[in-house]
Amino acid sequence: MIKGKVENIKDKIDGNELDLSLRNLTEVPVKELAAFPKATVLDLSCNNLTTLAPEFCSLTHLIKIDLSKNQLVCLPEEIGQLGNLQHLDLYNNKLKMLPVGFSQLKSLKWLDLKDNPLEPTLAKAAGDCLDEKQCKQCASRVLQHMKALQEEAEKERERRLLKERELEKKKEAKQREKEAREREANKKKKAEEKERKRKEYQAQMAALAAQEQQKKKKEEKKKRAAQKQGKKTASESVPKAKRSICSLFFSLLLKLLLLLIVGVASVIAVCQLTELRKEAFCVPLNAHFEETVRWAQDLEVVQQVIQKMSDLRT
Repeated sequence: MIKGKVENIKDKIDGNELDLSLRNLTEVPVKELAAFPKATVLDLSCNNLTTLAPEFCSLTHLIKIDLSKNQLVCLPEEIGQLGNLQHLDLYNNKLKMLPVGFSQLKSLKWLDLKDNPLEPTLAKAAGDCLDEKQCKQCASRVLQHMKALQEEAEKERERRLLKERELEKKKEAKQREKEAREREANKKKKAEEKERKRKEYQAQMAALAAQEQQKKKKEEKKKRAAQKQGKKTASESVPKAKRSICSLFFSLLLKLLLLLIVGVASVIAVCQLTELRKEAFCVPLNAHFEETVRWAQDLEVVQQVIQKMSDLRT
């Protein structure tokens, strides 16, 4: 089937011209046309073409294309790839705009855009194409117009990209600010948590210290009470010991004194009452005794004692 098409297309080639006009085509047989690169002139006029596939722009060998009297509403953006195209007939179609890539047709010398519902600025740039000169001028003016549109589109694209970059920068700045706030909030939260734990730790240490201090106070209180009790016991025991020693001393002294008195009294009694009073050791004792008796005669108690001793002698 493809071979038949190729053979049919081959039958339509006359030198470097390929005539596919008046065929009711709705699509361009791009693959079949690509097989004949020597056919640099292509006539597709008077068909039912509404669009051209992007692959059509791969036919870079074409120099002249006639697309007049079709139903084209748009051209592919890739049309600028037809770098060898010099003659383009778009008469009587339904084109309103041309793609920005149209400005890349640097070899274009002839252009017809009559009887298309072009937007006003493009229609003004295209002008009439009633003769060769006007069609050449149309090509030149349209290319300039499209280049201006392309430059404006580039500027607009740059402005859009710049705006997008600015928006992206603002977005990134907001994101960084948000992240910074989050980091600051996390840092503050961690600091607060750390401070809370520190206060809890200090409170625990203070409670332990208070318990330890209270324990020490209790121990010191018990110790002071024990020391006080010990001092009291010692202070009580020392006077008792002193009193016991003094009592013992006075008891011994009294006993000695009584013994001495008894002894002296016994000696005196012996010297006064027995035959020994005439002995040499009794004479001075009796003399002293008599002097003492005379000295104490005025004392009633002594007189009573002397009386009793006299009674004893008799």
